[in-house]
Amino acid sequence: MSKIKESSVHYENKQQLGSECAQIYATNIIGGQWTLAICCHLAKGKLRFGELKKCIPNITERMLTLQLRKMEENKLITRTVYAEVPPRVEYELTESAVRLVPVLEQLEDWGINHRAFQHNIK
Repeated sequence: MSKIKESSVHYENKQQLGSECAQIYATNIIGGQWTLAICCHLAKGKLRFGELKKCIPNITERMLTLQLRKMEENKLITRTVYAEVPPRVEYELTESAVRLVPVLEQLEDWGINHRAFQHNIK
């Protein structure tokens, strides 16, 4: 996963557009297939790392770790570590991300309809 250099023109454009348009700000936060996939699975409730990995078999452990860190940094998820041996860690959506769930459901409906539309016009 490459990180955009904060000194790059691309980064500056992304920040500027995000500050001017709430939709762009939102897509900057939730953009990317892994973030949306993780949100969709956590919408059903708390999950441990291994459970998330089973839900998304094509993601590598490294990428899942990086995405979870980024999502925690963006305050989309909380990470709870339990003092047990072996340690137990659970991930869940934050209150803000829970409010995203209806939007994800609408996005799913749109995707289903658009896919059907695409197939019908060919």
